[in-house]
Amino acid sequence: MTAFSQGVNQSSAGTDKVNSIINCHLATGRLGKPGMGPFSLTGQPNAMGGREVGGLANMLAAHMELADPLHREIVQSFWGSPAIADQPGLKAVELFEAIEQGRVKAVWVIATNPVVSLPDADQARRALARCQLVVSSDIMLRTDTNDAAHVLLPALGWGEKDGTVTSSERRISRQRAFLPAPGEARADWRILCDVATRMGFDGFRFAGPHEIFDEHARLSAYRNAGIGNQAHAPRLFDLAGLAGMSQQQFDALSPVQWPVMAAPSGSLANASGGTARLFADGRFAHPDGRARFIATAPRAPFHATDDEFPLVLNTGRVRDQWHTMTRTGKSPKLADHIAEPFVDMHPQDALLCGVSEGKLARVTTRWGAMVARVQHSGGIARGSVFVPIHWNSQFSSDARVGALVNPVVDPVSGEPEFKHTPVRVEEFRVSWHGFVLSREDLQADALTYWTRIQGRQFQRYEFAGRETIAERAAWARQLLGIDDPNADWIEYEDRTAGVYHAGHVVDDRLQACIYVCTRPELPSRAWLSTLFAKERLEDADRIGLLLGQPMEKGADAGPTVCSCFGVGRNTICDAVRKHDLKTPAEVTACVKAGGNCGSCVPELKKLLAEIRVAEVA
Repeated sequence: MTAFSQGVNQSSAGTDKVNSIINCHLATGRLGKPGMGPFSLTGQPNAMGGREVGGLANMLAAHMELADPLHREIVQSFWGSPAIADQPGLKAVELFEAIEQGRVKAVWVIATNPVVSLPDADQARRALARCQLVVSSDIMLRTDTNDAAHVLLPALGWGEKDGTVTSSERRISRQRAFLPAPGEARADWRILCDVATRMGFDGFRFAGPHEIFDEHARLSAYRNAGIGNQAHAPRLFDLAGLAGMSQQQFDALSPVQWPVMAAPSGSLANASGGTARLFADGRFAHPDGRARFIATAPRAPFHATDDEFPLVLNTGRVRDQWHTMTRTGKSPKLADHIAEPFVDMHPQDALLCGVSEGKLARVTTRWGAMVARVQHSGGIARGSVFVPIHWNSQFSSDARVGALVNPVVDPVSGEPEFKHTPVRVEEFRVSWHGFVLSREDLQADALTYWTRIQGRQFQRYEFAGRETIAERAAWARQLLGIDDPNADWIEYEDRTAGVYHAGHVVDDRLQACIYVCTRPELPSRAWLSTLFAKERLEDADRIGLLLGQPMEKGADAGPTVCSCFGVGRNTICDAVRKHDLKTPAEVTACVKAGGNCGSCVPELKKLLAEIRVAEVA
């Protein structure tokens, strides 16, 4: 089994890499049987479903090929359309180049955030700024892309949608809404159909998703059995067995793998009526039944490193966030684990670049720059750096890594080369570091560097600055928006050490606290965040607030490691030392961390190793 993910696909030679994997399986016969085959771990839920309905610029619906004249004629005939495109549309990167050049004057963005996620993302921002009409369908008001939109259309979220999705094993499943549509929000299909109808197009008057699915199923089967042309084989994507369903039958549809052939009796297929495995008989989707090898000459990434940009930038996801944080960024539970954008690099590379762990660095390419905090995970090879894709202008001052990524794409798929951009890393000098926990949002744009994290009952801001602050109390009050001279304001300052701590209390409840130091080592955010859950601060809490640490030993659980059970780093480390724990399984048995989804197990292994090294030292 070859399981591959975005490291293969996101390359200027991504299509050739995938074809090479398929070639290896064809050459060795490892296809069509249990436990073998190439398997793409795709980056999107329902990525297969999007392709089935022609959701790419060079595809027709029902997996038919735009470049194939017969396929074009089949679709045009089925739809009864007066015309059909015979040239591929613009893929994502090409599209935004065309927008900036003025060749495309209107764009409709649905369920994506290209100003953050595209390569050379500053170009995408410029393009939208020049576009005459930008429409965006979203469930969030503020995103980097929505800030450029002229028209915002309220759409439905995942739990409000009704239809089908398809997994990577070709399994079609019903997606049933479990929440009502909020306000005036509409489903994507409804918005598209309403606009098309208002523009005068026929064929969009569907009563619901079941009618759209029925058209989809009928098109997949249309002229799909012995089409009388030896140059074509019957199309594998065939849902004839699912055509003609009523609303009730569609609602009751069980998961089924396509192709779903029409039953001889005419009865509808069910979960057992699909096709569990393709190519088991050794025949493939060509007229003669034989597979095709595709010659793939190896080639290096388009842009090579050099003296100016000596490292390779790799981008990707972290455990607790998803895409551009428009949804997951609202979750305090997910934000507890990794609070800031970071650049992960080998310690020796960091030394050569003049940066150190825990401090800020500027990451620069030929296309853009960003600021992030340096870390050493221990998993990065020399010569490479990793930056997560999630942070954006809604959550940080300067952390859109898409702005750094080169815009070179695969010539066939159009997939950008997200995994290889020459980069340099250098120190981002600041005079002081700080953070704020506040029940109110702050106007942070004046700060040199900032990042915002959603907490429980508060917003957390990490920041740093270069300017000299003459009167820190006045500066802190202004930042927090406190103009009442009689406010319950407690503070502590050590000018020699460059330390300033302050808190704002309203009706005995903590409203905000601020901590500033000339060094990045600052008090524990984890313990301070617990004070916002208290209806009334005790005297010990006020003292701890000034100290930046609890009076009671062991009250600080530390940063979250296990999000499933909310287990902090300090709790885990204390348990390891106290009970002499040796393995992640022993940690799970003791404090539950790692006992659910298991995604924190690598971090548990790292903590165990760090503790063992410290004990030996």
